[in-house]
Amino acid sequence: MKFILSIVLLCICLTSHAAPRVSEVIKEMDRRYEQISDISVKVSIVQNKARQGVKNFGFIYFRQDKSDAFLIVAFAPDTEKGNGYLKVGENFWMYRQNTRTFVHISRDESIMGTNAKSGDFEKRKLSELYKPLIDSRGSEIITEEMLGKREVYKFTLIARVNDVTYPKQVYWVQKDNYLMLKVQSYSLSGTLMQTAYFPKWTLIEGKYIWLQAIFIDEFEKGNKSIVDLSGISTKSLDPKIFTKAYLENLSR
Repeated sequence: MKFILSIVLLCICLTSHAAPRVSEVIKEMDRRYEQISDISVKVSIVQNKARQGVKNFGFIYFRQDKSDAFLIVAFAPDTEKGNGYLKVGENFWMYRQNTRTFVHISRDESIMGTNAKSGDFEKRKLSELYKPLIDSRGSEIITEEMLGKREVYKFTLIARVNDVTYPKQVYWVQKDNYLMLKVQSYSLSGTLMQTAYFPKWTLIEGKYIWLQAIFIDEFEKGNKSIVDLSGISTKSLDPKIFTKAYLENLSR
């Protein structure tokens, strides 16, 4: 009987597949998501706030790969048209076309009053910002489960650095291609602040880019933003785009 039980256990071990380490998963996510070219994209945001109703926002996003500089230029609504955000080196500026002034801002600054933050548009690797949650034995915690009809890995990440929007995040990542499908973000006190879903992705030059994201505000119930990307281009961009003068000229 013991012999038969040993054979059964051996067969189970041989046919089962151990989940990868979380550190391996997030490094693979970085590799698959990392854009290695300049990029420009049209961003449309539909924001629903419980007390304000629905608002539509739109802007064009440019990023230069070599310097990681980026520029955001608003085209909707009319009250935001011509306003922009510029990041060069460690400097972030917000530009207001009605006063033609630039103001220094932080990574936590909201883009046009939406849920999007300035720091969300930087090229920063997940593995450099966060580390896996570990158990009492020092092992990285990862589980396998279903998210709808998709097989996913679920794991928790804790911030390595201080300049992130959320110090703790829980990820649901599709097993076969390492695409993040759901992310829950928590405050330092452990309060759930936001749940994000990423239902649509595309593959451009061998790298994955999400096409749609849904952000649900868990702190102020009833608030939700849907972000859609379109018109994605990876053509090289003129360095002059990433200057204050270029942004000022656009609004003239």
